[in-house]
Amino acid sequence: MKTIILASQSPRRKQLLEWAEVPFEVVVKSTDEKFPPGLKPEEVAVHIARNKALAVQQIRNSDEIILAADTIVVLNDNIIGKPVHREEAISILIALAGEKHRVITGVVIRKGEKERAFADITEVEFHELTVEQIEFYVDKYKPYDKAGAYAIQEWIGVVGIKSVNGDFYNVMGLPVSRVVRELLVLSR
Repeated sequence: MKTIILASQSPRRKQLLEWAEVPFEVVVKSTDEKFPPGLKPEEVAVHIARNKALAVQQIRNSDEIILAADTIVVLNDNIIGKPVHREEAISILIALAGEKHRVITGVVIRKGEKERAFADITEVEFHELTVEQIEFYVDKYKPYDKAGAYAIQEWIGVVGIKSVNGDFYNVMGLPVSRVVRELLVLSR
């Protein structure tokens, strides 16, 4: 496979592509993560990912394959973003404790005018968590760069996740097996 452009600084997305042995280089251009009102959560994730891909495509060779993604957490039809500070992270995790939520990653892969876009959805359920557990996690892991204020591969995922229905790696930030299949289709 030819080297692709990853339009993301996420260490988790980098790690997943490395595990899949997909050659890539990271190129990021700052983009606005706002979205038009009325979009379904799946459409929001794809909209933001598309904006990231288009921004990088503007500064790179249009023949290159560009991969962009955006992950959101949805609880009771409300999109939960990245927490700004400790209190917000704790509040988010208190809301998620004992509940099921959806993790949606929008993926856009572009090569010139060709595009493959999709949203992958994984349902995650947390066990009930104590405030002490939540505070311990937030204070030790500082999940301020993570949608939903957690990373499934960290302590809270190991002790706090009751079930995962769907692609585990999607919760980490990239449904990598589907991405690899889509890359193969687009690179033909």
